[in-house]
Amino acid sequence: MDYDVIITKLVLPLCRLVLVMSIGLLLAGFLESLHWTNFIARLASPLARIGHLRDVAGASFALAFFSPAASNSLLAEAHARGELSRRELVFANLFNSSPTFLVHLPTLFSMAYAFLGPRAFVYVGLSFAAAAARTACTVVAGRFLLPPPGHERLPLPEQEKKNWKKAVTLTVARFRKRITKLLVFTIPIYCLFFAMQQAGWFALAERWLADQAGFFSFLNPPAVSIIVMYLLAESGAAMSAAAFLSVNGALAGNEVIMALLMGNIISTPMRALRHHFPSYAGFFSPGLALHLVLINQLCRASSLIFVAFLYYLFAF
Repeated sequence: MDYDVIITKLVLPLCRLVLVMSIGLLLAGFLESLHWTNFIARLASPLARIGHLRDVAGASFALAFFSPAASNSLLAEAHARGELSRRELVFANLFNSSPTFLVHLPTLFSMAYAFLGPRAFVYVGLSFAAAAARTACTVVAGRFLLPPPGHERLPLPEQEKKNWKKAVTLTVARFRKRITKLLVFTIPIYCLFFAMQQAGWFALAERWLADQAGFFSFLNPPAVSIIVMYLLAESGAAMSAAAFLSVNGALAGNEVIMALLMGNIISTPMRALRHHFPSYAGFFSPGLALHLVLINQLCRASSLIFVAFLYYLFAF
């Protein structure tokens, strides 16, 4: 295998992933050491109470606006301590859909606007609507499927005053304990998926999905090429193709938006395996990480399908 490929496709991305996750661990540990998670939880407590979510879920929601990795770390620790059941963990993870999307919003919008111009507002707006819908549906579902707040709720740890020096010491101690699990699971899984990609397993799956793009026959034929590009390359390549087809008059603006939404939807399985599972496995056990990723991505795809359906009804 080419040495440059190993460096650029494996070592550097893996280092970035571990760095981001490590920073998330440190941030979550520091907030826990100072007991600021209780204060952060109050920011989302009204919405969390409606959905029968625990205080730690509210803290994770607020923290996800700044660091999704720290948010996942907070949920993982709460689950390990028995403060969150498996079902509550699933709901808390889905509850974070909106803030997690907003973290990546500047990058997504800047790239979309570079290729799509003003249409980027529509595409990004619809994507955010899908994320907001997931959070809203989680709150509503939690209202009916989770036990109401009360004596059944496990309390958060009692607060005790800590000075900054003790907080830093406790944070470092917790980080050393947690980082071992993160490295033990994340690095081998990431390397395994890299090997699978280099062996052509993902390319084979993507070509099969691309062959099914004929399912979208309700779209203008050139739009199918955008969907295929979304599968065989990254979203930037799909947006580049969309810009070309739009400028040359092959597709109208609404057709471009719909094609991008469809490409986003059917690329969900590959995105889940490539990007989300290795990072989740650093915080949760592999089985639980796979469970969370599958439910998260299924709900994501469902919300995008719903938003795309509404857009198709009103824009075509």
